[in-house]
Amino acid sequence: MKNLIKILLAAFIMVFSIMPSMAFQFPDVAKDHWAASQIDELSDKGVIVGYPDGTFKPDENVTRAEFASMAIRALGQEHASVAQPVNFTDIDSEYWAYDSIQKALYFDLISCPENGGLFRPDDTVTREESMTVAVNALTTEQISLEKAREVLAKYADANTLPEAFLIPAGKSEILNMIVVMPSDSKKANLEPLRPATRAEVSAILYNMMEQAKLNPNAKLAEAMRKKTGEGFVVENATVQGSIGIIPEGTVVPVQLTKYISSQSSQAGDLYVAVAPQNYVTKDKFILVYKGSTLKGQLIDVRSGKWFVRNGVLILDNSLITTSNDQTAVFQGVGDIKKHRNLFMKIVRAVLKGEKLEVTPENTVNLKLLKPVKIDLTNGWIYE
Repeated sequence: MKNLIKILLAAFIMVFSIMPSMAFQFPDVAKDHWAASQIDELSDKGVIVGYPDGTFKPDENVTRAEFASMAIRALGQEHASVAQPVNFTDIDSEYWAYDSIQKALYFDLISCPENGGLFRPDDTVTREESMTVAVNALTTEQISLEKAREVLAKYADANTLPEAFLIPAGKSEILNMIVVMPSDSKKANLEPLRPATRAEVSAILYNMMEQAKLNPNAKLAEAMRKKTGEGFVVENATVQGSIGIIPEGTVVPVQLTKYISSQSSQAGDLYVAVAPQNYVTKDKFILVYKGSTLKGQLIDVRSGKWFVRNGVLILDNSLITTSNDQTAVFQGVGDIKKHRNLFMKIVRAVLKGEKLEVTPENTVNLKLLKPVKIDLTNGWIYE
């Protein structure tokens, strides 16, 4: 009977563990929908989202601003920074997709005149525009117009394609990235000027995302590269793809910016510290950059008194501001201790009275109370 119960329990757990991967997330996207797997994958990754009523509306259109935002998320560059933004006449820095549009320009996904102009954020993105962006994200072999016409001849409207779209479309076909909805006709149509549907955009972005893992364009390749350097080696840090994880219990050095003491400081006093050097993995991937700012407060301060007690000085760190100006949770505790030889250990055990102090030249060991998950390409901390 015990064995039977174990078998039933194991089967129960297995069924429920695989259900999320089998379930599609939107009631209006059937599991046999031609783009169901791409929609599900991009939804899982947060690249696309549904409507407040829980539906996806796969046949609705997508605006140019929405597409720029989706493309940047699909490429994992939502935390990238742009030094010199381009000024548009129809959007400003307060516009909801301004940063994504600027990043799409920086990574050469889209182009515009040097002095800006109209972006047309609320216009629907066309199939031509969406497939061109997908190709622009990649490093591809150059092809001629003749080659493009040759590989596109299988499409019914190949002879009517805009000339500017021939090369991007030809490259898309060579890379098996062309997205056309299933049709009963023998020859599919590319329909470059037709607004792209949400289902088509999902499939296009999925193809772009997969190809960019292999052959990103030059700017994306640099942004997607895990950064390396010298510094304090976090021996137990792990790396999973482009993500680094500093486990709970890890001890790292921090350097305070002002003097604190068990004799003069008070519990509740705020402090600021910095990372005195990069924190790196064993393979030299940078987890936290030198100069990152840490903030917290003193949670236990007791002065050292002869024959009464040794001084107590404990830091409680709560936040870190990284090199990319992100402020994130970074919880740790620093218990200030003096290194004593055997004789002084005996003296302090009997006479007590030890005084503790930390000057800006000294470092304090901070023990993390929670794991920290970091994007190794840009230093962004996931919370």
